[in-house]
Amino acid sequence: MIDRETVDRIYAAANIVDIVGDFVTLRRKGVNYQACCPFHNEKTPSFVVSPSKGVYKCFGCGKGGNAVTFLMEHENITYPEALKMVAKRYGIEVREKELTPEEERRNNDRESMFALNGWAADYFARYLHHESEGMSVGMTYFRQQRGMTDATIEKFGLGFCPAKGDRMSLDALAAGYKEEFLLSTGLSIRSERDGSLFDRFHDRVMFPVHNISGRIVAFGGRTLRTDKKVAKYQNSPESEIYSKKRELYGLYFAKKAIQQQDFAILVEGYTDVISMHQAGVENVVASSGTSLTTEQIRLLSRFTRNITVIYDGDSAGIHASLRGIDMILKEGMNVRVVLLPEPEDPDSFARSHTAEQLQEYIRANEQDFLAFKARLLLQDAQGDPIRKAALIGDMVQSVAQIPDPIQRSVYIQECARIMEIDEQILISEVARKRLATSGDRETDEFVRRQTALRRETPRPPEVEFVQHVEAGSSAEALERELCKYLLKYGHCSFDFKEGRSMVACNVAEVIFDELADGDLTFRNPQYDKIRAAYLEQWQQSGVGVEVPAHVFLNHLDPEVCNVSVDLLFSDDNYVASELWKRKEVHVESDAEMLAVGVPKAVALYKTKVIEGLIKECQARLGEEGLTDGQEDEIMQRMAALNRAKVTMAKKLQRLIL
Repeated sequence: MIDRETVDRIYAAANIVDIVGDFVTLRRKGVNYQACCPFHNEKTPSFVVSPSKGVYKCFGCGKGGNAVTFLMEHENITYPEALKMVAKRYGIEVREKELTPEEERRNNDRESMFALNGWAADYFARYLHHESEGMSVGMTYFRQQRGMTDATIEKFGLGFCPAKGDRMSLDALAAGYKEEFLLSTGLSIRSERDGSLFDRFHDRVMFPVHNISGRIVAFGGRTLRTDKKVAKYQNSPESEIYSKKRELYGLYFAKKAIQQQDFAILVEGYTDVISMHQAGVENVVASSGTSLTTEQIRLLSRFTRNITVIYDGDSAGIHASLRGIDMILKEGMNVRVVLLPEPEDPDSFARSHTAEQLQEYIRANEQDFLAFKARLLLQDAQGDPIRKAALIGDMVQSVAQIPDPIQRSVYIQECARIMEIDEQILISEVARKRLATSGDRETDEFVRRQTALRRETPRPPEVEFVQHVEAGSSAEALERELCKYLLKYGHCSFDFKEGRSMVACNVAEVIFDELADGDLTFRNPQYDKIRAAYLEQWQQSGVGVEVPAHVFLNHLDPEVCNVSVDLLFSDDNYVASELWKRKEVHVESDAEMLAVGVPKAVALYKTKVIEGLIKECQARLGEEGLTDGQEDEIMQRMAALNRAKVTMAKKLQRLIL
């Protein structure tokens, strides 16, 4: 058995475009990719891959799933074999064995750490909004010094940790969280003097760090003191759930905008990201105080191949960061650079400009990274031939990182022009460097002069991520509908008319309360696993909090993954019951649709369950050898079920009217 932590690493590393692209010729269409389906014969592409969601879906044959289930289906292999195949591709070690009690405990500990971080984020946010210290110190900093709106503060979950050194730790222990997890997450530190706990982030404004699926893996805390002996920023240490080289601050909030605009903006810190989001530029992330890593670049490459790096006008770190950006080139990404006017940084510049002004400045001032680097180094050389020779070596090092031979050739031409050097010299030096470092023997590609870039492949007509499904009246069809409501709208609210008054309802709460009333589970095993997984997450996070889609799309049961894809990409305007269509109910908004659909779906489902139980009782009455007592018991059971059926029928009639 492959442990859950390794499975999570495999899913995090898997780039579905790369994996599917090994077997299918994908063509980009908008934010998705298209191809003719590999699972059935077709001439018009109906097979769509969504890199942001990490799933594929064929709207011809109906097959869908994630990268792992694609390999299972295409290669006719088992789930563990598919996991190993993905792991091998990304260099992830897989040790297959039965989990020991210690490994089971470790997996449980990871979930406990996630739960504690979630509690801590809520705690810091409540303290910021409702405690006098949080409001006078933290809110003053966010609102007045940083110009953040309440909506922005809430969006990023910003908070404040009390100045009293152990208050948060004591409150966490009082709330039932264990000392070991306070230490392992780094929220608390043990005193060497007396062994007591104190808060790592005491007297700091707090920035939660979300992973790509929205779970909080770490925190950053900024002191507001002027004492230079106190570090300005304090960050969570590495842990079972947090590796700083694998996380990009803001990516959870930026991924949709990055995909839509097909480029990401890279800045330095938390407030740079937040201020640009508030200004209306949302395709922005930060490496948050760590040098850019290969893991971070690969994470970003799931959404775009284009990165724009914004430097402060007076940034002293430009030279130091040049080497790190070579790593982006090595991953086949396109890099551009924007220099801000002195003394601006992304935070201050975003606060003094509108979204349109920001975007226009970026468009007007971005430069190709290699051209920028060549000009920067030429300024340093200032006519010194020795330094210019070193500059050429530096440029050769960068160009040699580029995997695409045509792109390398174009850059060689540009660098030769800027540096006023024979192009053939650069060609041979780059070829030699690649041969020495990577064994690349594509020298001919360097020698061949390219006159034009590849022609863009004609794109096929758009295929929407929409599935139209005929409604059914069976209990299983209603189980499917309830699962769809949970996955797509479980966190949403609607107003339900109860008598003459309107009652505010939450979708998941209505469904789970009604199911609990009859102690009901779903008979279809996949739907019941979705119900159980959602219920577990919902009980941890609370009413109104969206359960991340990855819980279902990356479920340990591949069938649950595939079913979840179907549910998440079914038509939003689909209504379960044919009866509602006959009544010609016109639903204009999600809230109106939910107010109509959710109560009816639950009521219809409970009615179907009751009818099934009545049939079971009738069948039992037909059995031979029943005693009078057994017959009486069955008859009483049937009477109770019939009363419940009448009650549900009346409820349904009210809902219909």
